[in-house]
Amino acid sequence: MHKTAYALVLVGALNWGLVGLFGFNLVSLIFGAWPMVEKLIYILVGLSALYEATIHMGYCCECSGECDAPTQTAMKTGKKKRK
Repeated sequence: MHKTAYALVLVGALNWGLVGLFGFNLVSLIFGAWPMVEKLIYILVGLSALYEATIHMGYCCECSGECDAPTQTAMKTGKKKRK
């Protein structure tokens, strides 16, 4: 569920970025011929954002403060230390 919600939040964010920068609505371009499907996409994006906002602290170690400090090796390679 998290991956689906995350993907929908990204779709919504990218679409809003395109609308803001260029006045181009990709969702409308793809699904505009089917207004109900387009509306459903917007509803799913909104629900996904609410879902992510409410559960984010439960799985994000940085936001919950449960991440270990990165080791020197991890800092050099760009990888985080795992528990």
